[in-house]
Amino acid sequence: MKEIEPIAIFRSPLTTKFGIPRQSGVAEALQGRIVFCPPFRREEALRGLESFDYLWLIWGFSGNETQTWKAGDSLMVRPPRLGGNQRVGVFASRSPFRPNGLGLSSVRIEKIEQGEIVVSGADLMDGTPIYDLKPYLPYTDAHPEARGGFTEKKAWTELIVTFSDVAKAALEPEMCNVLSTLLAQDPRPSYQTDSERIYGMEYAGHNIRFQVKERHCIVLTAERIITNTNYDDYQR
Repeated sequence: MKEIEPIAIFRSPLTTKFGIPRQSGVAEALQGRIVFCPPFRREEALRGLESFDYLWLIWGFSGNETQTWKAGDSLMVRPPRLGGNQRVGVFASRSPFRPNGLGLSSVRIEKIEQGEIVVSGADLMDGTPIYDLKPYLPYTDAHPEARGGFTEKKAWTELIVTFSDVAKAALEPEMCNVLSTLLAQDPRPSYQTDSERIYGMEYAGHNIRFQVKERHCIVLTAERIITNTNYDDYQR
């Protein structure tokens, strides 16, 4: 069988695994870019795509490259929706720890320009390899009457997100809006309930420090990280 190679790389303001939305579409304010590799960076490959609203992305969990699966390994995982305490079969979950490390995401097309695609709602980390993309077809891909398994039995309550004056001063209003959407999903591991603990995540060149008390999340600080990449590179 032919070994697959990436057709594109995803650019996102989220540069580490921590803080990435648990599913595509839950943080639609978050935008990223699909940047095609040279052999596929041709206008003809995208011709006709402008008439669609959504895409399916097939991509690789590049943040889990050290993971290996061997015969006899457990094929059970602990989904965050179940509190990280109950196990289900790996193929009954969307866990990133999978035999072949492939992800599937539905994202909204915002614009197509210069051989790149700006999308919203992606749950991909910066630098993620994309192996294929296909247009979303409402008449076959949408099943609103379908059952959702254990996800329907365990309600998900979003956090209430606020910003300290220090954090607000360091971030643009648009960045605060996106961060509110991301943090409302509660990126903490399910087993972390220490209300005094301060968490950190990287977003758009900033080290974001936040704390969660009950269902309230407060962004404490947002310190600039010195890199060669600007926030505008993700949003241009």
